[in-house]
Amino acid sequence: MSVVRFAPSMHGDGDHGFVPMLINVAREKRVSAYIGQGSHRWAAVPQFDAATLFRLALDKGGAGATYHGAAEESIALRDIAEAIGRGLNLPVVSVSSAKAADNFGWFTRFAGLDCPASSASSQAQLGWQPSRAGLLSDLDQGRYFES
Repeated sequence: MSVVRFAPSMHGDGDHGFVPMLINVAREKRVSAYIGQGSHRWAAVPQFDAATLFRLALDKGGAGATYHGAAEESIALRDIAEAIGRGLNLPVVSVSSAKAADNFGWFTRFAGLDCPASSASSQAQLGWQPSRAGLLSDLDQGRYFES
């Protein structure tokens, strides 16, 4: 048995994870916000690339091995907030750490995570090559903002 650990943002059609939560907060607050300088980073992986990694781990994975599914290792939350602001036509603002809970509520802890991740070892061991659109490109396609 092996373990596949996916990035905090697994994006694509039907996404119900962190990015849609940020979009919902932006809709509610009427601003797309990030904390401080917006330098917190999230790793991301498209759903279909994640599925390919999972299949490769089943087919080729070593017993007890851990694989990391991160097609993009480090996307600044400010960049994500800017893409959300473009998609919703909302202003993009920085909020201080002290005021973050006023904007993000229970999601503050996640909005403030700095969690880059590398999949270089997984790519080398399994021959995994992520090939789908990145998170920011996915956001710019507009599907995330449809009602």
